[in-house]
Amino acid sequence: MESNQISDTTQVSVKMVLDVWHMQNSRMDKLLSTLTDDQLAAQAAPGRNTGIYLLGHLTAVSDRLLETMAWGDRMYPNLDQPFLFSPDKKDAERPSAAELRECWSRVNETINKHIAAMSTEDWFKRHMSVSEEDFKKEPHRNRLNLLLSRAIHISNHQGQMLYLGALHNEN
Repeated sequence: MESNQISDTTQVSVKMVLDVWHMQNSRMDKLLSTLTDDQLAAQAAPGRNTGIYLLGHLTAVSDRLLETMAWGDRMYPNLDQPFLFSPDKKDAERPSAAELRECWSRVNETINKHIAAMSTEDWFKRHMSVSEEDFKKEPHRNRLNLLLSRAIHISNHQGQMLYLGALHNEN
């Protein structure tokens, strides 16, 4: 295979992953625009997480991309305790649905600016959650793979949040 074919294949691969990232975020944005604050306050199923918790969780995980990708400091480290390290509790102190929607938008706007500035080669560099030694042994643990895993994570929780809209429409 010629080197320009490898380069073309690599560029197409990066574009495919970036398209998945943008599609999942676009779908989540659309879903968030249709769900009311009351719907977000509801549990996805009895005894399961609320939509607010899921939105806070997704925002905190995406916010962590800023440091993991070496793009800079996180914007909302205060979201870790209520949305990553604690279970969803009714009496927990946490931001409102409106505040979380704004955090979600700002984090993704910032991430997308960094994504736009990345070269194809940058995507195949290690991220900060893998050591240089481990990366030499496992080069697939790169930035592109991390972004793809985060897009899948969004999709997973988006399914739960879609149920909130369907649940509310039945009542």
